[in-house]
Amino acid sequence: MQHPNIVEFEVTGDYALFSDPIMRVGGEKCTYQIPTYEAIKGILASIYWKPTLIWVVDAVRVMNRIQTEVKGIRPIRYSGGNDLAYYTYLKNCRYQVRAHFEWNMNRPELAGDRNENKHHNIAKRMIEKGGRRDIFLGTRECQGYVEPCVFGEGAGAYDELPELSFGLMYHGMTYADEAYSPETQGKMTANFWYPVMKKGIITYPRPEDCPLKKTIRDMEIKPFGEHLGNFTLLREMGEVE
Repeated sequence: MQHPNIVEFEVTGDYALFSDPIMRVGGEKCTYQIPTYEAIKGILASIYWKPTLIWVVDAVRVMNRIQTEVKGIRPIRYSGGNDLAYYTYLKNCRYQVRAHFEWNMNRPELAGDRNENKHHNIAKRMIEKGGRRDIFLGTRECQGYVEPCVFGEGAGAYDELPELSFGLMYHGMTYADEAYSPETQGKMTANFWYPVMKKGIITYPRPEDCPLKKTIRDMEIKPFGEHLGNFTLLREMGEVE
């Protein structure tokens, strides 16, 4: 399905580490073979974000071959000293991304900011500039770079591979301010799915369409004062962060 506010871009990086929240806690870390929905949403938020909208990831095209590299890391312990841990990263990463945004209906106080043409044009300009904030591929130490592209153009490493399955995988987190049903309102919900790559393209389901969900904990919607009004009229790094 095509949407009028689609954005397309290519993201590259020397390394990436796409994992679930449990793997991020500490100890040894191992990446998934493909980006998680949550990681791509994080990249989109670094490109352009407003509480008025929700980014929806439609598809990712894997351009380079999936390769991993193990590194010995000495993470700092809060109790003092450090340990040796082995992190497994993806290397030489390159992906084409297609996404669109929808209005966040959990934010009725921002209804006056629902100007689709404005937000779409700003998002495209931010892609051309490489994003408003630093781009990371899953984790802080994996710096990424974005630039505009036409989704589907160019040769990809898996264009001739009919299908490749990856088993059960973490999809992303649904927070209270992005709730889509009575069951997810006031909750933090983890979503899981069974990704399949077809000819290099991974088509992501919407969070509500994931086959497995788990409620993590109760969660309140972060308040934004009504006095802030239209967020786009405020300085990006000033009153609104």
